[in-house]
Amino acid sequence: MTESQPTILVIEDEESIRKFLRVSLTANGYRLVESTTGQDGLLQAATAQPDLIILDLGLPDLDGVDLTRQIREWSKVPIIIVSARGKEQDKVVALDAGADDYLTKPFGVSELLARLRVALRHRAATQSDGEPVFQSGDLKVDLARREVSLDGKPIHLTPNEYRLLSILVKHAGRVLTHRQLLKEIWGPGSSQETHYLRVYMNQLRQKLEVDPAQPKYLLTESGVGYRLMDGIS
Repeated sequence: MTESQPTILVIEDEESIRKFLRVSLTANGYRLVESTTGQDGLLQAATAQPDLIILDLGLPDLDGVDLTRQIREWSKVPIIIVSARGKEQDKVVALDAGADDYLTKPFGVSELLARLRVALRHRAATQSDGEPVFQSGDLKVDLARREVSLDGKPIHLTPNEYRLLSILVKHAGRVLTHRQLLKEIWGPGSSQETHYLRVYMNQLRQKLEVDPAQPKYLLTESGVGYRLMDGIS
């Protein structure tokens, strides 16, 4: 990834949205490659070597979810979905297909830029050597040492609590669906057991949040899953 000017592939057939993205992203130091169809987007994803893909679900030739699955067969490049489809199930399907994040149209520049920064940070972290030490606000998680602390004080977690937190840390800033988390922690046969997640998430919040009822680290994406906030100062 070029630090000074990351390349963003925009796969979007709507001219007004492409223009909005072109103006907003180039003004903030990003280089754009644009595609108006899924087939061309797939070609550009392979040849332009983008650092991140912004993808519309409603393309004229391919459904964006199918395109996401195809890209995921050979690439781990971050994919942020932008779509007018705002239903929870649409988000779940796209995220389960391999998308990293989901923005519902219309959206603001500041929100888009924040999601881009998180996705690019996560990509850089996964490409670096060794296990990272995650820190956000007073929360610190050392994955190599399997140590968790809050405001400098060690926090004891059960094995399943730590497993849940470590998965969220490895994808910090990204929303993970219930199915993704359940599959990672308890295996494919537990993908419908969302009550498991509610129990362990509640236990984690009791240990890590000042006010578990209004969490600042472990956020719920209603009907979709959970997100660990990254970059809290």
